[in-house]
Amino acid sequence: MAISQTMFSTGGKLMSQQSLVDVAKAPMIAFNQKDWGAFKTAIAAGFVYDEVATQRNIRGADEVIAAFQGWAAAFPDAKAEFHSPLVSGNTVILEVTWRGTHTGPLPTPGGTITGTGKTYVVRACQVFEVAEGKAQVLRHYFDLTTL
Repeated sequence: MAISQTMFSTGGKLMSQQSLVDVAKAPMIAFNQKDWGAFKTAIAAGFVYDEVATQRNIRGADEVIAAFQGWAAAFPDAKAEFHSPLVSGNTVILEVTWRGTHTGPLPTPGGTITGTGKTYVVRACQVFEVAEGKAQVLRHYFDLTTL
C-alpha cells in the first residue's frame, strides 16, 4: 500500500504520512534493538501507553519504558514486524506481528510465570497519536491468550 505524501499538521509541525508512520514505528524499532535511549527519544515525555489486553494504562516515558523492558526480560528475542500502515490526520495505525520466545520471568497480576521456552507469534494492532514529531499515545491491541 502506498503512503501519500500529503502534509498534515501535528501540533504546529507539518509532516507527511510517511513521516508520521516513521515516527510511530520508531519506538517499536528501538524495542526490537533493545535500545532504550532511542525508545525514550522517540516518545513524548508524557507518553501514554494503553495495553488493552492486560488493562494496563501507563503514563510517562520512564514508566512506559519500564513496562517494555519487562516484556523484553520475558521475551529477550521479541521483535515487531510491521504491516499495512494507515494514516488519518495525526493517527497512525500499524498492524504488527510479534515473534519471540518466552525464556525469562513474566510478571502478571496472578503471579510470575517462569520462562516456558515456548516460541510465539502474536498479531496485534497499534494505534499511535503523533504530535510535535513524537509519538504521544499508543493503544496496543493483541490477544493475550496467544502468548
